[in-house]
Amino acid sequence: MSPNIATIVPSQETENEYEKLEPPQASERKYEIIYFNIFTFTFAHLSALYGVYLCFTSAKRESLILGYIIGVLAGFGVTAGAHRLWTHRTYKAKMPLQILLMLFYSFAYQNSAVHWIRDHRLHHKYSDTDADPHNATRGFFYSHMGWLLVKKHPEVKRRGRSLDMSDIYSNRVLMFQKKYAIPITGTICFVIPTLLPMYLWGESFKNAWHITILRYIITLHVAFLVNSAAHIWGYKPYDKRILPTQNLFVSFMAFGEGFHNYHHVFPWDYRTAELGNNYLNLTTMFIDFFAWLGWAYDLKSVPVSLAESRARKTGDGTGLWGWGDKDMSEDLKRQTVGEN
Repeated sequence: MSPNIATIVPSQETENEYEKLEPPQASERKYEIIYFNIFTFTFAHLSALYGVYLCFTSAKRESLILGYIIGVLAGFGVTAGAHRLWTHRTYKAKMPLQILLMLFYSFAYQNSAVHWIRDHRLHHKYSDTDADPHNATRGFFYSHMGWLLVKKHPEVKRRGRSLDMSDIYSNRVLMFQKKYAIPITGTICFVIPTLLPMYLWGESFKNAWHITILRYIITLHVAFLVNSAAHIWGYKPYDKRILPTQNLFVSFMAFGEGFHNYHHVFPWDYRTAELGNNYLNLTTMFIDFFAWLGWAYDLKSVPVSLAESRARKTGDGTGLWGWGDKDMSEDLKRQTVGEN
């Protein structure tokens, strides 16, 4: 089930030529439905519901444990890989860790990592406006999954053409996954998780397949909650003027990704949270472990004094996609702490 894919051709326009969009903003638009996505989403959700029934009736315990483990690995592929490493460049990773995260991300199958990164940088650059792929101004359903059922807004396509993706296009690991996205993600996300329980402990194809789909749908909705629930419900200690919130439930479900008000103010912090390494932020623990191993380095974090100052002032500076954005001030760069 492929999310909304739109090939965006680089443009000669520059970001300075665009009119400024002030969030929250959502102009009137005509929705062009993608019927194939509606069909695949419906089929997958019905299969997942049947998978829930099989979990309680005939599936083997080992199959459920395997599904949970793969779901956790898929989560780290999205949070530690596509999100914190590649989209926001909050830390750097050596080649073994990049390959591992690419494989973990493939368990999640949320398009190729390149598509995910481009959409997420747009989300931060133009958050909650027409140029945001999952504009939360249009409501919970649209920001949760409705945006995948219709064609992209013209502003998303237009501004996506001038977005800086040079670091991603020069990344051999990501471009390899993009080139072979269907066979890689199809095999890792669906085929292997279905065949393993069948051959290792004799699970039936019916059980193995539907549990695989159930695990896939769960991981999708956990990721979707960051785009929807964490832009609607919660508190805003760092900037009360923006939609992203601090949502503890989303943080628990998404391995620390729900400290969203903080994250939109300081998107280059590898912890995505002022709490840092804590029981709700498993992704931070994951990155810290690989930093100890020597595979992750140059971990960027925001000093407590800077976070507290921003909380008091609720100032500007939220329209950045991460470390290296051209609009990031030199003062913010100097105040950011690097951890090796």
